[in-house]
Amino acid sequence: MPPKFDPNETKIVFMRCTGGEVGATSSLAPKIGPLGLSPKKVGDDIAKATGDWKGLRITVKLTIINRQAAIEVVPSASALIIKALKEPPRDRKKVKNIKHSGSVSFDEIVGIARVMRPRSLARDLSGTIREILGTAQSVGCTIDGRAPHDVIDDIHAGKVECPSE
Repeated sequence: MPPKFDPNETKIVFMRCTGGEVGATSSLAPKIGPLGLSPKKVGDDIAKATGDWKGLRITVKLTIINRQAAIEVVPSASALIIKALKEPPRDRKKVKNIKHSGSVSFDEIVGIARVMRPRSLARDLSGTIREILGTAQSVGCTIDGRAPHDVIDDIHAGKVECPSE
């Protein structure tokens, strides 16, 4: 038998879900059922908390204290870039293999890098900016009308000035 769960103990559960949608309770139940929470109620709370990330796959952090779940959105770099493109929310059941061909300004990339800085493995902010530019390249968007790798090359050459923090 598994050990008994102490309801006063803090538990943290990370989950990937689609923003603004109620996830399948069958995928929620094995993770949070043993903690004494209702999967349907938690699914509704997740849908409410992720309303402004509609249609994007994001990570959600559930902090469970005293059988109460506090929900926090932990966005990935690609989700932040797609949100910065300001595309209309897509219906993931109907629209497949979408191409993100828009353009993002360099200032927005710096803002995304500042959000991602605590989770980045880079030594300084310019390294985090280069990480975000690499993610922008894989998403398929451009930076001020230029390819992201060209901007990375300019940062290496010193043509583009990155803020220190």
